[in-house]
Amino acid sequence: MRRAVLFDLFNTLVPAGPGGTRAAVNAQIAAVLGVDALAYDEAFAAAAPERYTGALGGLADTIRTIASRVGGTPTDEQVERAVAVRRAMTADLVAVPDQTLSTLDELRLAGWRIGLVSNVTPGTADRWRESKLAPYFDGAAFSSELRVAKPDPGIYLAACRQLGVAPAECYYVGDGADDELAGASALGMYAIRTTEHADSDPAWSGPAIRALSELPSVLSSQRPAPRR
Repeated sequence: MRRAVLFDLFNTLVPAGPGGTRAAVNAQIAAVLGVDALAYDEAFAAAAPERYTGALGGLADTIRTIASRVGGTPTDEQVERAVAVRRAMTADLVAVPDQTLSTLDELRLAGWRIGLVSNVTPGTADRWRESKLAPYFDGAAFSSELRVAKPDPGIYLAACRQLGVAPAECYYVGDGADDELAGASALGMYAIRTTEHADSDPAWSGPAIRALSELPSVLSSQRPAPRR
């Protein structure tokens, strides 16, 4: 019997790129750093495995390294301003959609353990802990802290350990980026794709919902196993 629901963060619980798309935010950062916007955005995307696992260091070092890869030599003041732009992007973790909170509240009242599994750049985890979302969760696994990213089994298993459950006892809900649904399924989790904020994995042939608010109804046919 399943006992827990694990969630992805961006484009699942909250829209990614608050205040604009990732490209728009990176364009702002590139302007601050004095580098080409398209080149910076491409380098930023290419560095995803390094960013998610913290291989480039903290947020300031990450931004400086990516800028250098496209020919930039930003000053400390420019990097500091760029960091502020990036942090502003994650500020919407504090402004979570009301429907997301209502859905999480409904799941908790029904007895489900709730966990987070998220590929993030350094700094996002701190913002998460200050957000309205954090109190609803029994555990959270962040790639930049664990130094392992989805779809690697390690990050899912870390979340399971925090919740005290086995993978086969979990549902996993995400938009499908980073092959997260396949990664969860491979461990025996029941993966559900959400398309509310993004169409990230159109090839996914498994279960899907159009909005997070549909999830309690999907799970209503199964009562969670008692907490042990």
